[in-house]
Amino acid sequence: MSLEQAEDLKSFERRLTEYIAFLGPATRRSRIILIVVSVCTATGAWTWLFDPMTSQVAFIHSLWNHPFFTISCITLIVLFLGGIHKRVVAPSIITARVRTVLQDYNMSCDDTGKLILKPRPTT
Repeated sequence: MSLEQAEDLKSFERRLTEYIAFLGPATRRSRIILIVVSVCTATGAWTWLFDPMTSQVAFIHSLWNHPFFTISCITLIVLFLGGIHKRVVAPSIITARVRTVLQDYNMSCDDTGKLILKPRPTT
């Protein structure tokens, strides 16, 4: 391997780790938001389902009686329509795609973006 090739690999690895590290805080924030809203929706659903008045009134009126569940459910739907599920798994999608490309060059990478050089196959 020439010096120029080694520098290219180091530059690629540096940029990949930098990009994955850049995604870290946004991914963590998205996961926390998704967990909090999911727990709120589950808690609201629990109270909504076990309310004796739920089965006796119309659906819309039942939702109107449980604003916590209604708001948290709408928030969860808006988050999914906004693509929060993609932001939560973005680093793993990127590393999986990079691994697929690097297979052709007998390389791989870990979850942080560090390159792993594999031994050349013997023919």
